[in-house]
Amino acid sequence: MKVCIGGTFNPFHKGHKTLIKKALEIAGKNGLVFIGITSDEMIKIKKGTRSLEERKQSMEKYLIEEKIIEKVKIKPINDRFGPSIKEDFDAIVVSPETITTARELNKERKKLGKKPLKIIQVPFVMAEDGKPISSTRIRNKEINENGKLIRWD
Repeated sequence: MKVCIGGTFNPFHKGHKTLIKKALEIAGKNGLVFIGITSDEMIKIKKGTRSLEERKQSMEKYLIEEKIIEKVKIKPINDRFGPSIKEDFDAIVVSPETITTARELNKERKKLGKKPLKIIQVPFVMAEDGKPISSTRIRNKEINENGKLIRWD
């Protein structure tokens, strides 16, 4: 099975790792997971934003540590759908935050005569305070990449 996920991954955190693990599970032993990383041009680098290369390196470090790098293909994307709009994928793995985009993607695929992707929604991964782990919360120094609260005692 050919599965895709996409995002900015800025910074790469536990929630992203969960998406990748689920995508690999769906893809199966002989499947492939395409990971689209938002290009620098698309996100218009601003303070606190890591470059595409830095974001890609963080992800690759994790993939190498987990011995799963050979099961994924990482490419920059320059629009919200990336290659998932035209290429032959079977499924897309999303968070509650990106489910709407996946539904829009399927509408666009249908217009192009493509089969819709199976949408697999993975629940948010919670930080230790019971709120979702998010890149914004990490950049705001509320939590770290694993959801641990940063205390300012």
